[in-house]
Amino acid sequence: MPEVEFKNIICTSLDKTFSDFEYCFLKSINRTYKYFSLKVNLFKVPITKVKINLGLYKRLNGYKPFLYNVTLDACKFLKNKKSQPVALYFYEFFRSFSNMNHSCPYDHDLVLEKLSTEIFYHRFTKILPFPDGDYMFQMYWFAYDINRAVFQIYFTKEG
Repeated sequence: MPEVEFKNIICTSLDKTFSDFEYCFLKSINRTYKYFSLKVNLFKVPITKVKINLGLYKRLNGYKPFLYNVTLDACKFLKNKKSQPVALYFYEFFRSFSNMNHSCPYDHDLVLEKLSTEIFYHRFTKILPFPDGDYMFQMYWFAYDINRAVFQIYFTKEG
C-alpha cells in the first residue's frame, strides 16, 4: 500500500526569550492515521519582520539537499502568495491546519494542529510526484534577521 510515514519531528527554539515550543509531537492514532502538531509561544509580539529558509533533503549517505532550498520574506509572501511558487507548494501543506494564514504582524502564538500523513502523501504524489525514499523537511525561522527556531520533520515516502 502506498504511503507516507512520519519518522520524527524536532522543534528547537534558539532564543527562548523570544519564542518557545509549548508542544511539538507526532501522534499515531492507528496503523494508517498519523499526524503532527506544534505550538509556538511568542513572547515579544507583535512580530513584523519574518524570514523563512525552507529546504527539502533526501537521505543518500546522510541527508543531502534535494531540489528545494529557498529563503523568503514571509510577510511579503503572505501578502502575495503567487510570487513564490516553491514556497506556495510547501505553504499549502499546512495552511488549512494552522493559524499562520495571514500576513504580518503576528501578535499571537502560532499553532499547527493535526497535519496528517495523508496530506503529505497527496502532495508528494498527486500534486508534484517525488521518488520514493527518506526525506527531511527543514525550516529555519528568522525574526528581525535573527535565527529564532528550527523545525524538522523526517518522513518516508513509498509507492
